[in-house]
Amino acid sequence: MDTSKALLIVDRPPLDARRISHEMRACGWVVHHVDDLHQVLALAKYTLPAVGLLYFSLENLPKTIDIENIIAGDHRKWIALIDQEPHENTILSRLLENLFFAYHVLPIEQQQLDFLLKHALSMVCLGARNTFDDTCNKKHHDHEIIGSSPTINKLYRIIDKVADVDASIYISGESGTGKELAARAIHERSTRAKNPFVAVNCGAIPSNLVQSELFGYEKGAFTGAGHRKMGRIEAAAEGTLFLDEIGDLPTEIQVNLLRFIEDKKVQRIGSLDEVSVNVRILCATHSNLENAVKNGNFREDLYHRLNVIRIDMPPLRERVDDIELLANYFFDKFLDRKSMTVRAFSHNALILLRQYHWPGNIRELINRIRRAMILCENRLIRPIDLGLERRHYFRHSLSLEKARNIAEHDVIQAALARNKSNIQLTAKDLGVSRVTLYRLIDKHGIHHRSCNKELIQPMSVAK
Repeated sequence: MDTSKALLIVDRPPLDARRISHEMRACGWVVHHVDDLHQVLALAKYTLPAVGLLYFSLENLPKTIDIENIIAGDHRKWIALIDQEPHENTILSRLLENLFFAYHVLPIEQQQLDFLLKHALSMVCLGARNTFDDTCNKKHHDHEIIGSSPTINKLYRIIDKVADVDASIYISGESGTGKELAARAIHERSTRAKNPFVAVNCGAIPSNLVQSELFGYEKGAFTGAGHRKMGRIEAAAEGTLFLDEIGDLPTEIQVNLLRFIEDKKVQRIGSLDEVSVNVRILCATHSNLENAVKNGNFREDLYHRLNVIRIDMPPLRERVDDIELLANYFFDKFLDRKSMTVRAFSHNALILLRQYHWPGNIRELINRIRRAMILCENRLIRPIDLGLERRHYFRHSLSLEKARNIAEHDVIQAALARNKSNIQLTAKDLGVSRVTLYRLIDKHGIHHRSCNKELIQPMSVAK
């Protein structure tokens, strides 16, 4: 017997429960039975049963809040058996639409119910498979850096290599590419993982406060300093200090940071003593530090101290194979099944997500998905809900070479159609040789069966 065919029946009338249990066991199902919906909570921690069967009587309908709280939070695919059509009952209709995989009006034949349950089980298995794949692709030990493309797999390998190398790391990349996630992943994989990870956005701190924020101050060091304050560097002792937007660090503070990197000591404002601090420094910026060095806005000696190891974060447009995975991850993260009718992305939406150029990278992806999930009034998110239209792709992402290839492909196909796939006539029509036409057909992957089999054979070359 296939133990994966596990069924949970919630049914108050004992005679109906016994009949359905007997019939489903005869079909190979392992049946579990509870007579109260609240008893489902006791089974929530178990993977099986994978499918649930709930009996509804309009005369004895469970409380709506109970159904929503229990069914919406349960991992099973639920099927409802009801004693009459729900069309005139608005509450029941909404419950069935939002919470249940399917419903059937009694009576139902044994084979019908068995088929319906098998279909639900197939969907459970499909979802479990996708969840497993997504879990593998997420590389959970890399602190939620999500992806499975060659580009992101290369990033995983780099993080694994540099995590235990106690050297400064410079993370570069466009805004929204996940530089802080990479920094946290490095920290989580390092020997310092049990110690603090302190992130400082250098561009968000007023220039007159950067010194005190990083290095701290003593009581009475300046007006308003009523107590001693430990700086961010000391707070990260034995752990990792992540300096985000390091390019915005004021020039006068760059000198102090350089000195700390060289001797591992900080001096609080208003103190004559130095405090030794063991900390690893990671930094990031979306700006070009090399240009800042050339322009005199960033110290070259500090740049080389920070740039011992460099990691370049790939923009989202270079991770096309990860876009659907990321979209589904954030969709699941933001989904509130109690208040949202949306359930997935439409096929066209997924296509345009891959085609869009993503100037704001992952941060823009998150914002578009979250906004679409809130405003979408349908079960599937469409391109219009994401604010994406096909013209975005062609206006921003279509290079001259791609446009030329598309036009070339369409012209050749049209000429072949006009000339009934006759290669000689098509070549003459296009003003090219037959050899050139064969090469273009292969280049664009135009199916050879669309051409006359006798005429499509490659020409022999005279010796």
